[in-house]
Amino acid sequence: MKLFDVFLLTLAPLLWAGNAVVGRMMTEICPPMTLNFLRWVFAFLFLLPLTYQQLGLGGPIFRNAKKYAILGFLGVGSYNSLQYLALKTSTPINTTLVASISPVFILMLGAIFFHQRIRLAQVVGAVLSICGVIVVLCRGNVELLDQVHFVMGDAYILLATACWGLYSWLLSKDAASPDRERSWSTLLMGQMVFGLMWSGTFTALEWTLEEPKIVLGWPLAATLLYLSIGPALIAYRCWGLGISRTSPSVAGFFSNLTPVFAATLSTLALGDAPKPFHVVAFLLIVSGIWISSKRFTPKASSVS
Repeated sequence: MKLFDVFLLTLAPLLWAGNAVVGRMMTEICPPMTLNFLRWVFAFLFLLPLTYQQLGLGGPIFRNAKKYAILGFLGVGSYNSLQYLALKTSTPINTTLVASISPVFILMLGAIFFHQRIRLAQVVGAVLSICGVIVVLCRGNVELLDQVHFVMGDAYILLATACWGLYSWLLSKDAASPDRERSWSTLLMGQMVFGLMWSGTFTALEWTLEEPKIVLGWPLAATLLYLSIGPALIAYRCWGLGISRTSPSVAGFFSNLTPVFAATLSTLALGDAPKPFHVVAFLLIVSGIWISSKRFTPKASSVS
């Protein structure tokens, strides 16, 4: 793997770890679905100067409406909304550790839907990773598994992780084209156009079913600026390009850097220091993913 690939696949988890920490800080300022919707509205506006010519009804985005509607639902609409929802009841460290099981989801989805063969070593690795997630879910008290109290955030992030695994495979299966390097902005804009429809619908439901409160001011404005440029535009670009240059399973391994970064950033920003069971869980998850990914090479793919 080239150094540039390592850079791409490291920068995305770093930005997403910041996304989790900032999302936790915003729980009392902006409701989760609304935060996700506003984040992508800002990202849409920032990317618009590069892609406005592609937004016509006869352009590439609406010609591939089905593909972008699915990608937009899984990524922009579902994954991010569920993550912010999880952060209402869980911590950035917990959510990113549970999300570290995503490479296992990627391997499973690859075998079920994309004809990828799973070896025994991958099964062993998957078991280790799941054990790591269980340690997080039971808050380190493994002897009391029969009394585990699930925080709703844990369920939300597991669902979000499944969406992300499918999203990554669909990205990898996107057909390559000679001008792919020049069309990354179109690919991302296509996801945002339809993703905003999904997230806008979720936001409308949020304001219909509940009585959420939003605190307008510079903290929210600064947050939206960071979330739209960093975790949205830059991270999604790095992740897509990283997958195109390696594979979903290799990229999935790098996603395990997210809880490490989240633990560091949480300590600095929230005073939420990692606990011993977080370390145990992370070691189990990383060991499992390393074994799962060993000697596993999916079919060549290209996406950006």
